[in-house]
Amino acid sequence: MTDLSRRTLLATGLAAGTLPAIPAQAEARANTPKPFGATPSPRQWRWHGREQYAFVHFSINTFTDKEWGFGDESPALFNPSDFDADQIVAAVKAGGLEGLILTAKHHDGFCLWPTMLTEHCIRNSPYKGGKGDIVREMADACRRAKLPFGLYLSPWDRNHAEYGRPAYVTYYRAQLTELCTRYGDLFEVWFDGANGGDGYYGGAREARKIDAPRYYDWPSIVALVHKLQPNACTFDPLGADIRWVGNEDGIAGDPCWPTMPNEPYDQKNGNAGVRGGAIWWPAETDVSIRPGWFYHSDEDSKVKSPERLIRLYDESVGRGTNLNLNVPPDRRGRIPDQDFKILKSYGDAIRATFARDLARGAVAHASASRPGFAPAKVLDGNRETYWTAPDKVTTPVLTLDLKPGTRFDVIRLREYLPLGVRVTRFAVDAEINGSWQTLAEHECISAQRVIRLPAPIAPRRVRLRVLEAPACPAISEFALFASVAPVPVPAIVSTDPTVLDVTKWKVVEASAPGAEKLLDNEAGTIWVQPSPTPAAPARVTLDLGAPTALAGFSLTPSRQVMTGAAPPRGYAAETSVDGTNWEPATTGEFSNIAYALSTQRIAFTRVRTARYLRLTFAETAVPAGRLAIAGIGGFLPAR
Repeated sequence: MTDLSRRTLLATGLAAGTLPAIPAQAEARANTPKPFGATPSPRQWRWHGREQYAFVHFSINTFTDKEWGFGDESPALFNPSDFDADQIVAAVKAGGLEGLILTAKHHDGFCLWPTMLTEHCIRNSPYKGGKGDIVREMADACRRAKLPFGLYLSPWDRNHAEYGRPAYVTYYRAQLTELCTRYGDLFEVWFDGANGGDGYYGGAREARKIDAPRYYDWPSIVALVHKLQPNACTFDPLGADIRWVGNEDGIAGDPCWPTMPNEPYDQKNGNAGVRGGAIWWPAETDVSIRPGWFYHSDEDSKVKSPERLIRLYDESVGRGTNLNLNVPPDRRGRIPDQDFKILKSYGDAIRATFARDLARGAVAHASASRPGFAPAKVLDGNRETYWTAPDKVTTPVLTLDLKPGTRFDVIRLREYLPLGVRVTRFAVDAEINGSWQTLAEHECISAQRVIRLPAPIAPRRVRLRVLEAPACPAISEFALFASVAPVPVPAIVSTDPTVLDVTKWKVVEASAPGAEKLLDNEAGTIWVQPSPTPAAPARVTLDLGAPTALAGFSLTPSRQVMTGAAPPRGYAAETSVDGTNWEPATTGEFSNIAYALSTQRIAFTRVRTARYLRLTFAETAVPAGRLAIAGIGGFLPAR
């Protein structure tokens, strides 16, 4: 098979008839600056303009309460009670998200479309009597709402008997072909990086390891998608249009360069990119609105607040990446009411904040300008126009004389990316009471840089100083805004009446300080201690506040990418009514916790009355120097 380089793939994209050329008015100018370094393809340039969109994780895991299914789940489990694709799309649009990517198949191999390539699919489920097609319903709902649609297809398949062998790659390519030819235009096709490990594999129930780049032949897979869907950006492997940001916390590096070396992905480089890298491989910042990617009722109290989502916006979109925000439907097949309220509050605040550019009407001037590229171009709201300086002027100053009384606390800068990333380091200043004050200094503007000030200011002038650049800058926007705070959305315990409110619990005793983080309903706060051993286990004793009919406990591992830390392998749970006399409740191991990083719900063999719960952990799930746990919960018997 021909080995296609990334440059070959980009050249193919540039030649595709459905892709527009770089703006003709810019190309036609005889004095247009020459591009610097790597530049985006038209497909990538369009992608940069999307800024944020939704991930929708919905599959058989929604009904098994898992994050990673093993592959042996019965299709009969998939049966949403009130699936509503239009409600999901409405929630996405309420959040101001500019697209939707659906998990057509996750690692368990269950397919949400009625493919004839496998029996492990929706046509063997009770949903609509086996006649349903979730991919079709979502595609149609997106089309009705004029919302771009994309698809996720896990390369790993823990169900398929041939996974790890050549026949599976043929199967995977056939799946891609079905998805890319049956459901209209796609704006993105997402390949997950999780590949190989334990699985059902047609009944073999074994571990299978692969060399992913060699096994899948990623350049050929990417080329297949681009042939069938010329406008669709591909995510993740070398040769794809977009790279992973290196974590699932929603936080891009600062700076976060859109260029990378032309070599296999490295997580360290992925978060910040590499200045002057050989290829244009921009970062997508993915994060879930909940601790997990699939819906779990135990996490209803842990939905990120609108205020936290705005910080995520600043830490992703505001650093030049695109935000891919996961919003998982519940077992009805709808976005839960709490999540919908939070999305709307967040979306309303972002829309209101950026609705009016307060720099419009300002007078722009610069220390140097190239003929035909006047400073006023940064104020016209057009991403295809820009101000630039003569070639030899690499550190010019751009100043805005503002209308009197202009108050703002948000600044947005953009570069014209078809000419490459040209600004290395910059500062923004404001003239207040006759003197210049530096508001911020950063590396990298790229697609955009959002600077949020601690309080509104009303200066007479503001200026952008380019401090370091290998080529004359090309700035397409210098905008000012007044932030609008989101409407608060009160937290809830859970839509599941069996889930206990752990904020009413207290830590009685713990083997390491900081155990109160287990009860704060914040997935981002982690209880960390040295790795336990059977002789020196980790332990925490919790007071439930009152005698409780306790049916079991839950444990949420850290979902952060943590070096040298891991969740516990197993557990021993004990209960007590007085805090003195203890009874064993259950022991065991957490299923796949080190890799799936999902909340584990452990049921006791019988319901027991308990005022106190004691949990003991003797070792980490994988070798690590530290134990890390994000949360502990409990639940009542089902009603």
